[in-house]
Amino acid sequence: MVIFPRLLPLSAVWALAAVIFAAISIPAAAQQGPMPVTVAKPLIKKITEWDEYTGRFEATNRVEIRARVSGFLESIHFKDGDLVNKGDLLFVIDPRPFEAQLDVAKASLEAAKTRVNLAEREFKRAESLLKRNNISRETFDQRQAELATAQSTVLSAQAQIRIAKLNLEFTQVKAPISGRVSDARVDVGNLVEGGSAQSTLLSTLVSIDPILFTFSASEAEFLKYSRLDATGRRDSSRSAANPVFVRLMDEDSFTREGRMSFVDNELSPNTGTIRAQAVFENSSGFLVPGVFGRLRLIGSDEYEAVLIPDSAVVSDQSKKMVLIVDADGNVKAAPVDMGPLHEGLRVIHGGLGRDDRIVVKGIQRARPGGKVMAKEADLLPDGTIMVRTGS
Repeated sequence: MVIFPRLLPLSAVWALAAVIFAAISIPAAAQQGPMPVTVAKPLIKKITEWDEYTGRFEATNRVEIRARVSGFLESIHFKDGDLVNKGDLLFVIDPRPFEAQLDVAKASLEAAKTRVNLAEREFKRAESLLKRNNISRETFDQRQAELATAQSTVLSAQAQIRIAKLNLEFTQVKAPISGRVSDARVDVGNLVEGGSAQSTLLSTLVSIDPILFTFSASEAEFLKYSRLDATGRRDSSRSAANPVFVRLMDEDSFTREGRMSFVDNELSPNTGTIRAQAVFENSSGFLVPGVFGRLRLIGSDEYEAVLIPDSAVVSDQSKKMVLIVDADGNVKAAPVDMGPLHEGLRVIHGGLGRDDRIVVKGIQRARPGGKVMAKEADLLPDGTIMVRTGS
């Protein structure tokens, strides 16, 4: 409340009131004027899009170490979790019963050879007598059959020796591949079963280098890749080792490079996805089967893209828009078709021209249909917004 002095003339009072009200109304008028914002044209750059997937690493080979013969476990020749080479001794099953079986097979072979020698002498004698007609043809045929039977017995005995040698060899369980072995699932002194589907699991062994990365792509992405291949714009990963990059969950950048190695032959009817794999070098053994990661796969051919800061995009329910400022400072909203992020900038597939000036800073001060005071800036390839001097 303003109190006017009673001694002032009435004209002076009205003049003072006019000054006061004018001072009050100046800030309100200023607030209704154009607000300053920073505008820039989109960055036009040739890029290749990359699609991202979540997946996990898997061993190229995983072997369950099982007994092939039954017996008591005699010794273990590795430490749990060791790196082993192909052919290294892992377990020994008591070999003594199989050594005895081999001795029996060898004795059977010697007996069979003795019978062959006897049968050969009998046959030669019968052959000589037959020439002089001193024995019947029937007796000669019998001697000939006895010789053939004895010779077959030798072959059978030799096969039994090979089987006995194999069983004796199977008492030494060796690593079928190089890799990292798990822990021993059976302690020394226990009876293990072998040679059947229910054979005792002794341990597991996984290969380390190289290592696979398995992920799934949606049906829409699969169709996109198929059409790119059909038009010659990007080779299918079935026929070409397309490059991929992976980062682990605690990494910020995609620094681990690999190559596509497999795409499945059908889509899952339950999930509508198709399984794919990429292979990575892992000589250090740092990557372990089961570890999750994020993979980038080349998703397009090289093309000229329109790029803007992701912060310049505003949302109106389900629509994505940018604010465009014309030469007179008028603001309008333009719906855009958004693509993926590329080096920190958002790819715009449609709805924005290369000469459009979009609001990149002060977007909260701009409203569609209003006016702003635009400061010109340039959008640099690294996403930096550089305000022009004097603007």
